[in-house]
Amino acid sequence: MTKTVLITGATGAIGKAIAGRIAENHEYRTVLIARNKLKAAQIADQLIDRTGNKHISCLIADLSRKHEIQSIADNWRDPVHMLINVAGTTPRQRLETPEGIEMQWATNVLGYFWMIRYFLPYLKKGTPSRIVNVASYWAGNLDLNDPEFTSRRYDNNTAYRQSKQADRMLTVAFAERLKKENITVNACHPGDVHSNLSHDLGFGGHETPEQGAATPVWLATSPELEGVTGKYFEHLHETGCQFSHDHDSIEQLYEMCNSY
Repeated sequence: MTKTVLITGATGAIGKAIAGRIAENHEYRTVLIARNKLKAAQIADQLIDRTGNKHISCLIADLSRKHEIQSIADNWRDPVHMLINVAGTTPRQRLETPEGIEMQWATNVLGYFWMIRYFLPYLKKGTPSRIVNVASYWAGNLDLNDPEFTSRRYDNNTAYRQSKQADRMLTVAFAERLKKENITVNACHPGDVHSNLSHDLGFGGHETPEQGAATPVWLATSPELEGVTGKYFEHLHETGCQFSHDHDSIEQLYEMCNSY
C-alpha cells in the first residue's frame, strides 16, 4: 500500500534531504510543501530523476500564514500517513507577516501547529500515522508573556531558541491529545547542518543535510518506533527533554497557539 508523506520546508537543506531519503522508498508518495513554486518543482523533478519514484509532487503554501495552510488542507482528500514539520526561518531583524505576527513565531511555531490542526482529519484517515516535529537542542528562553518580541529587544538567536522550545512542548501537547487516535507525535534535533538557517544564526554547521535527515526519517518510518509518542530524539536516540514536564506551561502554550 502506498503511504503519503507530507514534508514542510522541503526546499531547505534538511527538508530536501529528508524528501530525498523518503522518496527512495517507492512505497511512499512524497509531497513537498514549500512557498517557492519554481524551486519546489525543480526539486521534485530532481528527486524523480534520482530515485525513479514518480509519486513526488508539490503543494505551495507560505507556512507563516494560516489561511494558506488551511487552503491546501481544504483541497486535500487523501489519507496522510506521515507529516514531517521542517519549515523554519530565523531572520536577523524582526519581521512580521502580513497578519502582523512575528515571523519566527509564525513560521517555526504556528506553522507546525496549523499543519497538524488542518491535516489532522487526513492523518486520522491514515492511522496508524506519525507526526515528526524537527526541533533542536538549541532551545530555551521561551517567554509566554512576550512570544513575539513586542516588549523584549528582538534577537534572532533568542527567537529561534524559544521557537524550538515551543516545538518540543507542542509535541507533548499533541501527543497527549492524539494518543487515542493512534497518531504518534515526536520531536528531534536533526544535527548541526550547514544551511542558510545556521548561517543566519552565526553557525557554519559541520554535518551534511543527509546526516541531518537521518533522525527525522527514522522517526517517520522505523517500525521500532511504532506506538512511541511524546518523546524527543537526538542522533537516533531518545533524549530527556527538560521542557516536557511543565504541563501548565505546555497547556498555556497550546491554548495560546490555538487562539491565533
